Amino acid sequence: MMSRMEQYKLVSREHGKEGSVISISPDVSIGGGKILIIAGPCSIEGYEMLLSLAKIIKVCGCTALRGGAYKPRTSPYDFQGLGSEGLKILYAVSNETNLATVTEVIDPRDVELVVRYTDVVQVGARNMQNYALLKEVGKSCKPILLKRGISSTINEWLMAAEYIMASGNSNVMLCERGIRTFETATRNTLDINAVPILKQKTHLPVLIDPSHGTGHSSIVSSIAKAGVAAGADGLLIEVHENPEKAWSDGEQSLNPISFAKLMQELPPVAQAVGRTI
Repeated sequence: MMSRMEQYKLVSREHGKEGSVISISPDVSIGGGKILIIAGPCSIEGYEMLLSLAKIIKVCGCTALRGGAYKPRTSPYDFQGLGSEGLKILYAVSNETNLATVTEVIDPRDVELVVRYTDVVQVGARNMQNYALLKEVGKSCKPILLKRGISSTINEWLMAAEYIMASGNSNVMLCERGIRTFETATRNTLDINAVPILKQKTHLPVLIDPSHGTGHSSIVSSIAKAGVAAGADGLLIEVHENPEKAWSDGEQSLNPISFAKLMQELPPVAQAVGRTI
């Protein structure tokens, strides 16, 4: 019988002892000594909104913009995203600001379209074990950001990454975004232990998402710094100019002032563990 390690042989540390560095755009990569900060709104709400926010995060030192065009929501009545219009807005803002982009795909039928308009394709927590979707994104050459499922073990997460790599795409990064536990003080419980454990088990870059991991903007910065100290290669942070009026997840979004403060506080933490921002 094959061992777990043999099952996820492509993502294992034995397969890539030095750790992978993934090129996202000509000027942006993840892995190695520099920590990648990806920031932006949960949902794309329009061109002017996204352009304004993109300029703000760029001034703060951010090199990658996130924004959801397709939004899988718990309630069918909640805002589901602008779809293909949102993708075009993201692409236009990227061209205007020269920021790399990250957006989610939720349907295998949309992979080709999403790949056309973004630099990094995100597979969200709800789709971590959507094997048809994993195989489809595995056929592309675009970097894939694979979020951990809300109730998934680390081994299950690594096996999901193996699906993508076994389909031909070796540009995979892992994002811890909190798991479901008995605790109700936060939206999820961000498993900070996962960062050093993954560093032992896999050569793939590791990010954390302190926004979804906590659900409360007041503690996002603390957990972001903890992730850097634990060895994360990147952070995925939700930022909105007016979180109270955000179309989705405003309660966990930093405003520009809070984000700028965090970006000033991160470099000393990174330096303490031999990294840069």
